[in-house]
Amino acid sequence: MTYLLGLRMQDRDVLVVGGGRVAQRRIPVLLDAGARVTLVSPTVSAALEDLASAGRLTWHRRPYAPGDVAGSQAPAYWLVHTATDDPEVNAAVAEEAEGARVWCVRADDRHASSAWTPASGTAGGITVGVVASGDPRRAAGLRDAVVDGLADGTLDARRGRERLNGVALVGGGPGDPGLITVRGRQLLSQADVVVVDRLAPTSLLDGLPPDVEIIDAAKIPHGRSMSQEDINAVLIDRARRGRFVVRLKGGDSFLFGRGGEEAAACVAAGVPVIAVPGVTSALAAPAGAGIPATHRGVAQDVHIVSAHVPPGDERSTVDWAGLARAGGTVVVLMGVGHLEAVADALVSHGRSADTPVAVVQEATLPGQRTVTGTLSTIAASARSAEVRPPAVVIIGEVVKTARELDILHTGTQFETRRLVTGRDLQ
Repeated sequence: MTYLLGLRMQDRDVLVVGGGRVAQRRIPVLLDAGARVTLVSPTVSAALEDLASAGRLTWHRRPYAPGDVAGSQAPAYWLVHTATDDPEVNAAVAEEAEGARVWCVRADDRHASSAWTPASGTAGGITVGVVASGDPRRAAGLRDAVVDGLADGTLDARRGRERLNGVALVGGGPGDPGLITVRGRQLLSQADVVVVDRLAPTSLLDGLPPDVEIIDAAKIPHGRSMSQEDINAVLIDRARRGRFVVRLKGGDSFLFGRGGEEAAACVAAGVPVIAVPGVTSALAAPAGAGIPATHRGVAQDVHIVSAHVPPGDERSTVDWAGLARAGGTVVVLMGVGHLEAVADALVSHGRSADTPVAVVQEATLPGQRTVTGTLSTIAASARSAEVRPPAVVIIGEVVKTARELDILHTGTQFETRRLVTGRDLQ
């Protein structure tokens, strides 16, 4: 039987003996808990050496010696971890700790260890720890099941938790519900109100309790949608009623998502607001299609622009001439309707008409497909393929690089979805 405790390690000294993979897992957790860590080992992993170089731990570059735990020169340790590959050394450390009445976690022999480290995880401010008679694999599996249940709402995330208030601006990612961040999923599971766009991972809404209010903001291009002013008003109104509001949208709220406007409106109204970053389609779409946005020796810069208004429009602030001269990768969002104008602008400012282009439609979703061509042909190819929003345009030699590496496909596994090229359309 074990007696579980939650140790408060802030400013308390901990000794770790051994600098291998076990220490590499445990030391960052101790540091995050505020412990002062002393590491004794002749060699350590690169990650631990980096922590030592940054001054986050004290590293004695030598083997363990008697007195390291409880000698006159040793700090008064509250906890000891021994994780060397030598059972005799681990036994000696544990014996010295026992004599000093200091709890010792022995990584190589759970039966000889006076303390066990639980498999732990955090979801929405709740820390879960599981001890399964010292069996780390079983404990980790149970831990994952509980944490996943809290994160996705399978376990009632709102019951027993501190009630949240205000507004959370959650970037839902490029479309695949598995690509929302863990933090975003946690906050969504605690929402009283969700204000959602059509490009958000809406399948996640099905798992919410029936009393959660869902408000559809639509945001359909040239179609039905709530105005930004109305969205701001709803966020503020529901938050002022004491309800926790999640503003769920596709991609990242602060990248062409008007998250800054919504945050400013909340702040002006005195409503607490937090922003949770999301995986932007500007990077997920190229990756999902097997196109590296940067590639050594090919592209060292990436420019992400919006083409919801075309080049030459007085409302556009994009420096198309500068983009043409830069020569790096250009990722265009909201550009399907103005694809021809974008291509013409880049060519007219000096970018080669033979520059490779890919258009990725419905990135990361089951209907994902990619149309490829050049600046001179892509507009016609996209029209022939009946490309429609949402789609991301990638311009640059990285498209050619992906083709040469034979990884230009249209699914996250680079194998299952449909590829359409100009040649296919001839």
